[in-house]
Amino acid sequence: MVAPIVDASGVVLALAAPPRRIVSLVPSITEILFALGLGQAVVGCTIFCTEPAGGVAGTTRVGGEKDPRLDLIRALGTDLVVANVEENVREHVESLRRWGIPVFVTYPRTIAAGIEVVRQLGQVTGASTRAGEIAAALERRLVEGGARPRGRPRARGFCPIWRRPYMTINRDTYIHDMLAVCGGDNVFADRPARYPEITLAEVAAARPDVILLPDEPYRFRRVHAADFASYPEIAAVRDDRIHLVDGKLLSWYGPRIEHALAILPPLLARAARDDPPRDAG
Repeated sequence: MVAPIVDASGVVLALAAPPRRIVSLVPSITEILFALGLGQAVVGCTIFCTEPAGGVAGTTRVGGEKDPRLDLIRALGTDLVVANVEENVREHVESLRRWGIPVFVTYPRTIAAGIEVVRQLGQVTGASTRAGEIAAALERRLVEGGARPRGRPRARGFCPIWRRPYMTINRDTYIHDMLAVCGGDNVFADRPARYPEITLAEVAAARPDVILLPDEPYRFRRVHAADFASYPEIAAVRDDRIHLVDGKLLSWYGPRIEHALAILPPLLARAARDDPPRDAG
């Protein structure tokens, strides 16, 4: 029997044996499962699961994160579904559980919690040894990434996640923690909503040193940098520090963390200024 574990929804998961037919409803979870050597056990994933490309190519697509085909998941003989509090729908999780299909729900909001998810999945799937190796390596990288010299300036950053309307993130999010660890101060960290709507005028008032435009969940492209052209007083606009970035670096947990901690800190360091931070308004 697999040791019982409490998931992010507060449900105790106790499997009689390691699962052999897994469906992942979260792209980063799919990547983790393959990294754990469980690729052949992954019988289903979402249409948004793109990594590893060669691994997921032959995997049955069960729909989107918000609209999975529950009947197909059941037809696949699934003995474990992995979901996320934010990315998936509670009613779908409850339906699967009523059918007797175990569901393990995740909800990491910090890099450290994202690393812990790797360990948890290792425990749930019987791949604890490999999971421990991956998690330990990521924890070492996290310590190295956060060990910047005292007094090094930090970049005031703006990272939208949507356009029309523009939306961004507050401090209670995984993306915020990734920016913070990598040397960036989220200019909208103190907004009460986790994903607040903001105007370009508010962005201008916040005066970010750098603007990061990710390619997911909204697919930002170079043309969207023109949205900020009317605000030359923004340092990021004035100094040409509007960067397109791989959205997976900002929001995927698991092995992807290593890439994020290698790529994002230099990008933010180049945007950092020596003058003291100012209020975002």
